[in-house]
Amino acid sequence: MSDATLHAHSLDPDSFAVQVADSIESFIVATTEVAKGDEPDSAIPFLLLEVSQLLLSGGRLGAHEDIVPDERYEPDTGPDMDVDDLRERFAALLDPVDVFSEVFDPYEPRKAPVPFRISDNLADIIMDLRHGLAHYRAGRTTEALWWWQFSYFSNWGPTASATLRALQSLVSHVRLDQPLEALDGLDTDEDLADEELAEEAGRVMAEEIAAPLGIRSHK
Repeated sequence: MSDATLHAHSLDPDSFAVQVADSIESFIVATTEVAKGDEPDSAIPFLLLEVSQLLLSGGRLGAHEDIVPDERYEPDTGPDMDVDDLRERFAALLDPVDVFSEVFDPYEPRKAPVPFRISDNLADIIMDLRHGLAHYRAGRTTEALWWWQFSYFSNWGPTASATLRALQSLVSHVRLDQPLEALDGLDTDEDLADEELAEEAGRVMAEEIAAPLGIRSHK
């Protein structure tokens, strides 16, 4: 989206709304380019950087006072764009490290880790962000900020945080020469106990994923 389109609402380029929208637009464009698979050697480090930067905007939204939309009911933005192709591209690019385990809510005691996919998470985040961007492009700036703030708390914020931990862990395993164990068929449709989940995280050596994903081991 051009600067003329992005700032078409007579907003100060340094305003909170414009800065958040710029960050979200940048994330969508950058990660969509990564999903094309043209530069697989840099995919993981680049995604780590992009998700980290997105969460900075998420933190700003989270720390901001509650944003109240102008209208009682959310205006229709039309059908959400299909992200299935994007999801599949991410899955192909990130195999065999797409599936990871995450504790859904750290404040709920004794919750078992749940399998997730980085590819699913990225596609879901982009879908949430695009929905708010549709409001922003239509000139409904407050509605866009409300949606991004609301969905930050309810969906894309926790999803992005979990994804960041997975990406950071992956990079750390390789850079610190700490081999990952093989996933051995772990998938998101399995209902596994804690012990089984730990056993399923089996023996994929770091050197097997470092080169194709553009991560170099620490010397």
